[in-house]
Order: sequence, then structure tokens, then C-alpha cells
Amino acid sequence: MTKPVAREPQRRNSRSNRARILETARRELGHNPDVTLEELARASGVVRRTLFGHFPGRAALLEALAEEASETLCKVLETASRPEEPAERALAHFVRCIWPVGDRYRLLLALARRDLGVERVAEILAPARAEVTSILERGRRDGVFHGQLPPAVLSAGLEAMHWALLEQVNTGALEDDGTRTAVVTLIAAGVPEERAIEVVEAVTPDTTVVE
Repeated sequence: MTKPVAREPQRRNSRSNRARILETARRELGHNPDVTLEELARASGVVRRTLFGHFPGRAALLEALAEEASETLCKVLETASRPEEPAERALAHFVRCIWPVGDRYRLLLALARRDLGVERVAEILAPARAEVTSILERGRRDGVFHGQLPPAVLSAGLEAMHWALLEQVNTGALEDDGTRTAVVTLIAAGVPEERAIEVVEAVTPDTTVVE
């Protein structure tokens, strides 16, 4: 009769260890993509056997991080999507919402080619890419964004700029909560600077970030 009661603390402890390992892996891999599992175990405060009990190898750990990133991104998209808003406001809101997620998971692209695979990362980012492309298409039709590049191509360029800016935050060269990035995103899409600043200032109070 006492065994189920005894198991529950063990299960809670196991969940806590797993969450701590993943949190540590996000942080450490962001600083050093070559960190070893043994180093991650020490940084997580668990023994090597505990880490391998949850994640049999590097691939399993990275896939768990990828799945977590995918789930978090989907949650953010629920609040980041504003199809009823004018395109410039919708894009500014999207960037402000997505920025913290990008900062948390910027390591995914760094690990894409060597570990996760480009296709897996593309799968994770597909909903966000589709949302941005849709906003750009709408803004182009409404005349608020330029038409120099096809929306999908412009979306890819903006994404590359965001990852580059996130890396600058990672190195300490840039401080930003997403506001400055939202402004330069609108400028890159064709919105005049003063108008871009005005739009971002207007949408920022409405931004909800999913942790």
C-alpha cells in the first residue's frame, strides 16, 4: 500500500532532474555548442548516470530540446498572430512576441547542420516562417511594405537578420528586448523609420510573451 506514495516523490524528482538538465543544456550549448554530456551533467548538478538515464546520448538530448522549442513556438504563435491588425502592426507584434523564443533557442540553428539537421530545424520554424510570409504578402498588397523581393524571400532575409542580431546579444555587443529589432524589421520591410518607431511603440504594451 505504501509503494505508490513512495514512487510519487521519485517521479517528481525525476521530472525535476530532466527539466534542470534541459535548462542547463539550453544555456551551456548557447555558449559552447561543443560542450560534452559529462560537462552538462556536472553543470546540472546530477551524476552522469542520471543524465544518461533521461537522455541516452547527445542526439536524444538535442531532440528533446528541439521538441521543447517546437512546443514553445506553437504557444507563442497563438498570441503572436494578429490577422485582424494592419500588416505593419501585425509584423511588429510578431517580432516582439517571438524575440524571447528566438533568444532561448538560437542554438538550434547553430546545431542544425552538425546535429539536428537542417530539415528538423526547418520543420520547427515552418509555422513562424509561414506567418511572417503571410504578413508580408498582406502588407505588400496594402502598399505598406516594398515589393522589391517576393514575400517568402524577404521573410528569409529578415529571419537571417534576426539570428545575426541574436548572436550579437549573445556576445554582449547588443542589448535588446526585441523593440529595436522590431523597428529595424519594419524598416527593412519598407516602413519609414519614424513610422516604424511609432508602430512599435504602439504595439509593445499589448505584447504577451510566453516563457
